[in-house]
Amino acid sequence: MCCYGNGVLLVHKDDLVCGMLLSCSSSGELEDSEDIITENDIEHLLHLLEGKDGQMEWQCMMERSTSNMRYQAWRHEPKEGPTVYRSRSVFEDATPELVRDFFWDDEFRPKWDTMLAYFKILEEYPHTGTMIVHWIKKFPFFCSDREYIIGRRIWDAGKTYYCVTKGVPYPGLQKRDKLRRVDLYFSGWVIRAVESRKGDGQMSACEVTLLHYEDMGIPKDVAKLGVRHAMWGAVKKLHSGMRAYQNARKSEALLSRSALMARISTKISFDEGMDSSETVDDDEDRSPALDIQRHKDHGIDWKWIVVGGTVALVCGLHSGAIGKALLLGAGQRLARK
Repeated sequence: MCCYGNGVLLVHKDDLVCGMLLSCSSSGELEDSEDIITENDIEHLLHLLEGKDGQMEWQCMMERSTSNMRYQAWRHEPKEGPTVYRSRSVFEDATPELVRDFFWDDEFRPKWDTMLAYFKILEEYPHTGTMIVHWIKKFPFFCSDREYIIGRRIWDAGKTYYCVTKGVPYPGLQKRDKLRRVDLYFSGWVIRAVESRKGDGQMSACEVTLLHYEDMGIPKDVAKLGVRHAMWGAVKKLHSGMRAYQNARKSEALLSRSALMARISTKISFDEGMDSSETVDDDEDRSPALDIQRHKDHGIDWKWIVVGGTVALVCGLHSGAIGKALLLGAGQRLARK
């Protein structure tokens, strides 16, 4: 049993019973989550996955496989800013919902991610599933441990999940001398079911496409070398952790608060003929496009500006055309891959 504000939330396996579920902060005050993770963040993820209209060059780093997992990784070197990493993992006999919960579950993460020394939920907004979490990661003895304040949110496009996490400001938590705060941080996943390589025609495998960059305050060449040497070991730990999580979920254990929040998402639909205010449905006769249900944002349009190899997002005209076209094209191409 978990308490949120003045309500009580009971969670057991897939059952969800709630009463007076409120958007609350660690200070006990109701907060507005609209500006923490917004539509421009999912646009940013899709834009980078699309390679900035073909302008991004990806270098292949690794391609490995086991009996029940495949992994590929690439990197992009911008003229300025941190290295951007992209990977594709395919897990056999795993559902998108399980993998989505696994990546969100901070209570379980220390069992496979030995770098995570501390975590805390700072804010949670059950209306949208948005969270702000505090992480401290252990680094080698010659480096300060790193501190992260991460906002995160999930969009659901018909069982394809777009998961966005990024560094966010949090004035209530002051920087500490012995920790180095990582302000520039962005990590996003696209999680969906794909056909198993068993050749039985079943959509029983789960594909995860990851896009990640961060400025850890380490020289770029040193960081690249460390990532390259540690990558496969980290992937094997992640895979082992996912299978352990899969087994744990078969038991009667209660869901963690983080896993519960992963089940609350914003619906999106690849549907060209649907207005943003309409209810999302499963009509397969409609032509594919991307529509996002908005609460208070009435169609703000966003432009991309490339400055010295880095991407800056600025607010454009309120026509709603550029952002919608970007999401439409990127979403359609990702759906076909």
